[in-house]
Amino acid sequence: MSEEIKKLQPEKLWKSFYELTQIPRPSKKEEAVANFVKDFGKKLGLETKEDETGNIVIKKPATKGYEDRETAILQGHLDMVPQKNNDVDHDFEKDPIDAYIDGEWVTAKGTTLGADNGMGVAAAMAVLEDDTLEHGPIEAFFTVDEETGMTGAFGLKEGFLEGDVLINMDSEDEGELYIGCAGGMDTIATFSFNEENAPANAKGYKIVAKGLKGGHSGLDIHLGRGNAIKIINRLLWESSRKFNLRVAEFSSGDVRNAIPREGEAVVVVPEDNAGDFESFVKEFNDTVKCELKSVEPGLEVKAEAADAPEKVIDKKTQDALLNALYGVPNGVMSMIADMPEVVETSTSTGVIKTEPGKITIVSLQRSSVDSRKMDLGNMIRAIFEQAGADVEHRGAYPGWNPDVNSPILGTMKKVYDKEFGKVPAVKVIHAGLECGLIKAVYPNLDAISFGPTIRYPHSPDEKVNIETVKKFWDFLIFTLKEMPKK
Repeated sequence: MSEEIKKLQPEKLWKSFYELTQIPRPSKKEEAVANFVKDFGKKLGLETKEDETGNIVIKKPATKGYEDRETAILQGHLDMVPQKNNDVDHDFEKDPIDAYIDGEWVTAKGTTLGADNGMGVAAAMAVLEDDTLEHGPIEAFFTVDEETGMTGAFGLKEGFLEGDVLINMDSEDEGELYIGCAGGMDTIATFSFNEENAPANAKGYKIVAKGLKGGHSGLDIHLGRGNAIKIINRLLWESSRKFNLRVAEFSSGDVRNAIPREGEAVVVVPEDNAGDFESFVKEFNDTVKCELKSVEPGLEVKAEAADAPEKVIDKKTQDALLNALYGVPNGVMSMIADMPEVVETSTSTGVIKTEPGKITIVSLQRSSVDSRKMDLGNMIRAIFEQAGADVEHRGAYPGWNPDVNSPILGTMKKVYDKEFGKVPAVKVIHAGLECGLIKAVYPNLDAISFGPTIRYPHSPDEKVNIETVKKFWDFLIFTLKEMPKK
């Protein structure tokens, strides 16, 4: 770990971010980081409280002369997405993140960095700690389990917050202000299967797809990146028909909101077909590499010789599974008519997991139009149910409807123009921000989201641009000084 990170500017923000990287904090495992944040607030002598869900708020009084300003809620989530390359030995529940400076960026060695949303959390902590700043009342609000279901935001109750303006710091392009976001919903399909004896005189293989970029299943969905689940399934579907391939296991993806980068399947092929199958896999690899050459130059699909499994999935379920997975859509479905550069509706198949007697597939639908989100989820449900799977929708959360007349938007546009000489872009993000859920409990909140430039979140290539962190910080403290009066 390079402690040089702590010397970057602004020093208080980077110091807090460094400390966050030293605390394991995958989703649903936030106890240590929550205790760290609570202790931080108490050591500063600030009112610190926690709700029954695990959300934390730390209150800092206004500086002298700013008591009449609206209270700013500085909001970020404590958890991070745990993703690593297969060749990296890292336990996200025990090991610190090995972050380092790489030119203009801070990144991590083979794992996610946690800038999403460690940058937002660190900025709020720096505001709490810095007594040289001028600002109105502050509520630093830290939520839990944002990445795997927005549990903290779902569990928020009336009366926990008292602020007037919600400043979410979980977006990932400096110079852009976000005033709306997509809602989301998980669709989970489960196939039950019987084990059958593997065919006699069969050769075992492990099908591997690797080298994909992955990324955030909302922010990066328009880039057309390969999906390891869809690629492997395509190979299995064709091979089952051409070579009587049988499937024993199929696994890919760790979290439902990341595009799966790697995956594998354990299969058997009759020995008489083995040579032709191996040749076909090489041809298939060339085909998909050609299809995706501009976006996935590192893609590799191969069949590695392996011990033949004793048991395989029954043929009826195998065919139903492969057909359904082939048929379900994946990627961008539509763009916003009035903002054609912004994705309106998408779906990403994020996880497939084989366990004794069952296979589970998790996909995530997003849309800024709730009815289209539901329609897409039902479309996928219909395909899986037709194939015999048990299907449920889970974790639906609302979008955040944009308000172009938002007072905090007007304030921040003026501040940015004054300090940086240009008007920031105003956008709607195709990702799930907690603003929609928070505003569902506190509908009168004026809300906005911004942040530094982060690339490849939810993947081991995640990195944050150093220069934009400084601008993000300056923009935040300038905004706090100019908060509207009550």
